Amino acid sequence: MTDASKPWANGKERRLSMARDQLHRASALLTLLLLIMGFALASPSFLSVNNGLTVLLQTSVIGLLGIGLTMVIITGGIDLSVGSVLALSGVVSAMAVKAGLPVIPAMCVGVLAGAACGAFNGLVITRLRIPPFVATLGMMLIARGMALQLTGATPISQLGAGFGRLGNGALFRVVEMQPNGFPRVIFPGIPYPAILLLIVAIAATYLLRRRQIGRHIYATGSNEEAARLSGVDVDWTKMYAYTMSGALAGLAGNVLMSRLVTAQPSEGVMYELDAIAAAVIGGASLSGGVGTIAGTMIGAFIIGILRNGLNMSGVSAFIQQIVIGLVVIGAVWIDQVRNRR
Repeated sequence: MTDASKPWANGKERRLSMARDQLHRASALLTLLLLIMGFALASPSFLSVNNGLTVLLQTSVIGLLGIGLTMVIITGGIDLSVGSVLALSGVVSAMAVKAGLPVIPAMCVGVLAGAACGAFNGLVITRLRIPPFVATLGMMLIARGMALQLTGATPISQLGAGFGRLGNGALFRVVEMQPNGFPRVIFPGIPYPAILLLIVAIAATYLLRRRQIGRHIYATGSNEEAARLSGVDVDWTKMYAYTMSGALAGLAGNVLMSRLVTAQPSEGVMYELDAIAAAVIGGASLSGGVGTIAGTMIGAFIIGILRNGLNMSGVSAFIQQIVIGLVVIGAVWIDQVRNRR
């Protein structure tokens, strides 16, 4: 646990905990740098500006999902439904736009739909006492089925340029019109999804490290009974974590569907594994009580760069699935070794 998550720990324990967290983040950051160097040597265009922006766009969705999952994992739970909730939220946003609602309110409706799915997970886990794995597996099927039923398993298109601004827009983009009438991009700008990810990451870090609910999240995952005896409302804390996970899945759904300018009910399949891998690679423990947003961001970029680099190296999508699967197994194994120690 971190020092912020263990208020009853003595000074020595806090220092040891901080040292372990910093060591794990440093090793993850070193892995990230080695991946960048390896793919840069394999493909000269890997370090191009356009490819860097592509990595940022791809990582933004994984990162948003990973932030929500980090909160859930710290409580000692798991959320397998985020990929399906992402698809359902994107579909709800698109349907709201089609119904005549402006884009921003429509996307807010999509985020609320994701939060509702997360709150349902929390209720099932805290009230019915169903294990998180089973509860969120059920929601994964429910949300995917709802997305397919609402759309008739067909994409929702013709959503307008405004719907695509969040996923395809950029800050400080500079475009020059050429004499032939075609635009030329002088500076591609900073993608809106990357800016959104940065804002959410900073807000989540502040919440976990500086707010009472953050300390309660860590305490619940570390020792639920001790947290309850210390006055922590454990059920409410879990509800909060799962609701936030669902809301961030809804936000990620808006970003992804906005990039496509089409609501695809089949999107988000297996995204939950990338998000879980990002959190665990970044230092979150599946046993609960340990994890940081900074570590999850490093893990998300490791996954994003790994996928991008394998694509540029011509590795087939099937081999990529094998590699990512091995990464997930390796990350969980490292977590288990760390817990035994």
